[in-house]
Amino acid sequence: MPPPPPLGGPRGPVFHPHEQLHQLHYCIHSNPPWPQAIILAFQHYIVMLGSTVLIASTLVPLMGGNNGDKGRVIQTLLFMAGVNTLLQTLLGARLPTVMGASFAFFIPVMSIVNDFSDKTFTSEHARFVYTMRAVQGSLMVSSVINIFLGYSRVWGNLTRFFSPVVLVPVVCVVGLGLFMRGFPQLANCVEIGLPMLILLVIGQQYLKRIHPRAELILERFGLLFCVAIIWAFAGILTVAGAYKNAMEQTKRSCSVDHSYLISSSPWIRIPYPFQWGPPVFRASHVFGMMGAVLVTSAESTGTFFAAARLAGATPPPPHVLSRSIGLQGISLLLDGLFGAAVGTTASVENVGLIGLTHIGSRRVVQISTAFMFFFSIFGKFGAFFASIPLPIFAAIYCVLFGIVGE
Repeated sequence: MPPPPPLGGPRGPVFHPHEQLHQLHYCIHSNPPWPQAIILAFQHYIVMLGSTVLIASTLVPLMGGNNGDKGRVIQTLLFMAGVNTLLQTLLGARLPTVMGASFAFFIPVMSIVNDFSDKTFTSEHARFVYTMRAVQGSLMVSSVINIFLGYSRVWGNLTRFFSPVVLVPVVCVVGLGLFMRGFPQLANCVEIGLPMLILLVIGQQYLKRIHPRAELILERFGLLFCVAIIWAFAGILTVAGAYKNAMEQTKRSCSVDHSYLISSSPWIRIPYPFQWGPPVFRASHVFGMMGAVLVTSAESTGTFFAAARLAGATPPPPHVLSRSIGLQGISLLLDGLFGAAVGTTASVENVGLIGLTHIGSRRVVQISTAFMFFFSIFGKFGAFFASIPLPIFAAIYCVLFGIVGE
């Protein structure tokens, strides 16, 4: 009879990793060369920048803030994204996930804005500052939910019941549930968004097959080439006066730096705690924010599973999910301390970028935090990239959300 297998050996069929993830170039623990890693990290920064700019551009004017306030909010969101991404990749889930601004907090923040709409202030800027203080206080209190769910291991015990029948719909909802950030936003400026979408799809599906060297370059860095080309095209249209007599909505969507972020942003500014003043606490605001916290917990859980699959890592066990959700609660507390307009969650679009480039290295995501810190402190440079028209980001999200849902 054949000798028995070793005690620690496999008891079933063995599949080589290449057969499981035949398109993955670098997994979570393997790292590309430093020049490529830096460019890939900058690509992650560009992808997460779109959500940050879109959230700030939508909420700050409704709060009563001006272009300068919008630039400071973008700087704060970028700074906190860098801090929270480092915490999550070093101490939390330890997956290549970027922690960025979440749209789940949009409705609670809008309820706070509407709550102060009939209150009298000395100026619009005073209304903006008071609203930010109220958001700041509600974020700080509602972070207790995630801290309790995580560090009490309640969330990990719940995820034990996540069978494939439950997990697949969760991941699909995370990817496809953000549809409103894709095609509807692209439709606001079809002459920019549609060429970006077509160029990105053609470059990733067809042009990379022309030559083996072209496949390597376009697969890993094709997104940056597409952004540069369409951004230059949008700049030409803006300078040529194509939108001179257009409606305000068209100017805001199609023009380059229509919000004048470059001129209104400071050269150097470091976000600091309580930059808008002492927080304001109201029970109605806190309960609304708690609902968004629970939504981001489920959203991050699905994103962590998708990131593990695309990065070649094992699915996160319950104790890791508990630790990551607890650390996400600490991140929300820091968001409230520093006065971010919304809380953070695991970025779905950046996980889609892992599937697009087939680079699942955790080091690449950690390097991207250096760009977040740099452009959040040096406002003029950060505002230059924040001037990219939003339909370009929307075209990117149409592709990346589909990858996550797949």
